Amino acid sequence: MQDINHILALYPVLEELPPAILSTCLATTTRLTLPAGSMVFDHGQICAGFPFVLSGSLRVIKRSEQGRELPLYRVTPGESCIMTSGCLLGQSLYRASGITEAETTLLLLPRQQFEELLAFPAFRHFVFSLISERLSNLMQLVEEIAFRKLDQRLAAVLLGKGTLLHITHQQLADELGSVREIVSRLLKGFSDQGWVRLGREQIEILDPLALRQHAL
Repeated sequence: MQDINHILALYPVLEELPPAILSTCLATTTRLTLPAGSMVFDHGQICAGFPFVLSGSLRVIKRSEQGRELPLYRVTPGESCIMTSGCLLGQSLYRASGITEAETTLLLLPRQQFEELLAFPAFRHFVFSLISERLSNLMQLVEEIAFRKLDQRLAAVLLGKGTLLHITHQQLADELGSVREIVSRLLKGFSDQGWVRLGREQIEILDPLALRQHAL
């Protein structure tokens, strides 16, 4: 009962389903607990079902043939993955990868049950609201990449993480969809101008005003 209460607290939309439908829905789900760094789905794979994230989180990324990664969005408890929703609705293969950031527990609802739940307005609204929200965020990401220089985006990312960042150049590169060498060169430039101080796996912000002006 406690587990069901936890699920309903995270996904209150399920409480709006008829009791018999909810019972069938929960009975058909598969519970998965995956360690950090696990591949939940990968490019080109068939979508197995609709995930309800109960704990942990996963990041959805797009990889280039050269191995570069572009982070698209994160999925946390109470949310679901629009990449999965799109694959289920369009009966298509995954076009990105989903990787757990920490130990993650999720319930996987089979495709058939997902399609049946779409007949209920509350669940249908839940799915399409998530898609709308994520698409808005992805459009913002596209605008960032297309219309802002990498050094501007890097300055903005640094400002959003506090005055002392415990982060590697590779992690910043992954977040920006770039490569470590370029990010390291830009950080060296910021350091030469006295905006930041670089250390081992940490960056100290010395002149946030200069970074903020540069990010504009």
